[in-house]
Amino acid sequence: MKKNYCNSMIFKTGIILVLLVLGTGCKKSFLDKEPLDAVSDATFWKTSADATLALNGCYNTGAGWSDEDFWSPKSLLILDLMAGDGSEKESIPDHVTDGTLNPSYWVTGAYWKNSYKRIATENNFLDHIGNVTMDASQKAIMIAEVRTLRAYEYFNLALYFGGVPLVQHVLTIAEANSVTRASQADVWAFVESELKASYPVLPHSRPDSENGRITSAAALGILGRLQMAEKKWADAAVSYKTVIDYNYYIVDPKFRQLFQQSSEFSHEFIMTSQYLKDVYSNVLFIYLTPETWGGWHQFSPFNELVKDYECTDGKTIDASPLYDKNNPYNNRDPRLDATIMISDRTVFRGTTFSSKPGTTLPDRLNEYPGVWSGYCIFKFLEDDATVGQLFNSGTNFPLIRYPEILLGYLESQLESGAPITQSLLDQTVNKVRGRAAVNMPAVTTTDATALRAIIRRERHVEFAFEGLRYYDCLRWGIIGSENNRQFTGMKLTNTPSSYTAYPVDADGYYVYKKRNFVTGKNELWPIPQSERDINKNLTQNPNY
Repeated sequence: MKKNYCNSMIFKTGIILVLLVLGTGCKKSFLDKEPLDAVSDATFWKTSADATLALNGCYNTGAGWSDEDFWSPKSLLILDLMAGDGSEKESIPDHVTDGTLNPSYWVTGAYWKNSYKRIATENNFLDHIGNVTMDASQKAIMIAEVRTLRAYEYFNLALYFGGVPLVQHVLTIAEANSVTRASQADVWAFVESELKASYPVLPHSRPDSENGRITSAAALGILGRLQMAEKKWADAAVSYKTVIDYNYYIVDPKFRQLFQQSSEFSHEFIMTSQYLKDVYSNVLFIYLTPETWGGWHQFSPFNELVKDYECTDGKTIDASPLYDKNNPYNNRDPRLDATIMISDRTVFRGTTFSSKPGTTLPDRLNEYPGVWSGYCIFKFLEDDATVGQLFNSGTNFPLIRYPEILLGYLESQLESGAPITQSLLDQTVNKVRGRAAVNMPAVTTTDATALRAIIRRERHVEFAFEGLRYYDCLRWGIIGSENNRQFTGMKLTNTPSSYTAYPVDADGYYVYKKRNFVTGKNELWPIPQSERDINKNLTQNPNY
């Protein structure tokens, strides 16, 4: 039975949000907000109950079929696909990274639009919470929560769009239609200031009854991401070490089951996007589930991600004697089988998944020519069909997990030039690799170049489809090389030289998608043209 704070009242909050946040006047821009003082001062913002309802509204994660944002499962997963981990039937990720991205593309525009909708809700809360009569310490915690939520939005907006309007209060239409872009550096300086002011006020953890509410660890996790993006390595190390020293969060022994509803109160989760079946559900499972089980198999992982999973001896497939090119999925990191659904190998709900081409099976490769790799995403799928309903999922989605803190701390120490010891490795990366369900060999090298490659590979396979890959590729400066190449899908043959049924590469993998990322342009997304049509003060990013 769910007891989480955010979802217990989120349904009731919807109507209030319409009144408090969206306003009644017509909007010309995603930044436009009618003045709401008359409504809120007269009928709301009086009691702690009012504050609680408004706070719930700030946690609104966009249920159901919402457009893309930096909170909902589908949207975060798509970020990883954009970064070179896969595609989907409508080619949404491809249009961002194949050289065709333009200011009118609705997907990148939706990330902008929905971020500013959330920021407007958060600004409205912060503008009016001072009017509420309630316990001062509880009010301070609520304010710190909302400042952290807003900082999360601004961090992501500036990461993907560069300079953006830095709006800190509810705007009139005239104000909204005349704002200018603050620089990325200025936006991130604001984010850093907000998080540093908020985390000391917040509790280190929450009881199960408040599962989903922002903690000090969540604020520090976001701060660590920001500091790593800015290459403030020593600062990031301090942020991450603070969380580690709380001695509250763990690496859960489970892996695939960790992402199922039965594990939603695990102390591995630091920040999650929250859902409640029948009340505030998401529809991720209809996208993930293969047609054999009634879904759409909408997303197609690339084989380039599959190749990054080590063999069970801790060596890459290029170096391990355990790797058999004719049986490439054997003897691999257990996270591969827990993450990717592989034809004639993966068993789900008692049935073996198969995407073999040329059959009558519902998930056959040739069912959707050119838009289907033959792989599916297995991570997140619920083994219990009654829990994992296709259009009505109450399963939460991870935003920050404790392994990110550990790997971030190790990377920050490495890049800052701090000494790397076996003890440090055992306290960080080896805890992640050593969880019972994974049990990969411990890392022992302290060579900087070798360790850097291990950390990057570990982040890739540990956080696959959780929305971190694009962020990592941007800050590592590899987003172009990761996307400007030919991608492959499932293995089709062990005799590629004589195989003619489908195009394959020299190793027998299906030749699938090709992307042509434009270096020097596509690192930043374009400012939405619809916004610039209204506000002539909004400049465009280079080369769009």
